[in-house]
Amino acid sequence: MAKVTFGNHSSVLVPRQDRDKIQKFYGGVLGGRITKEEPDRDFICLGDDFHIVFLYGDVSDESEFLRSFRAIWLELKSENVEEIRQRVIDSGLARILEIPNPYFHFQAPGGQCLRLVGINDDLSAFEGKGAAPDVAKVTEALRREQMKH
Repeated sequence: MAKVTFGNHSSVLVPRQDRDKIQKFYGGVLGGRITKEEPDRDFICLGDDFHIVFLYGDVSDESEFLRSFRAIWLELKSENVEEIRQRVIDSGLARILEIPNPYFHFQAPGGQCLRLVGINDDLSAFEGKGAAPDVAKVTEALRREQMKH
């Protein structure tokens, strides 16, 4: 049977008015490189080879937390979690999320939700090994985040 894996490229359509915040956050705060700018898109590289294209359009502002509980969350890895965590907080550009697990969660400009983990962290619980996150606790935490606004 054929197999698939996630690639190292991604794209997301975001409101045009979020461009400055997105460039500051992904470039300045997370240390990504803007590899190309065009009138309606930015190409940003995070780490050695993860490329994300932000497509800017006249779309509704979906920056409020969790438009849908089915939203996909991304995981960021760092060799210095505390430094990145502090840079995210100090930037004032991200919404800090209170999720009941030991990792730092936030919503970046443009609406993407991210979990920050250490490069060598044991993440086997997210792979179905050992005790996994409590779905009821996570769901309740997400509902509280929604009600904050």
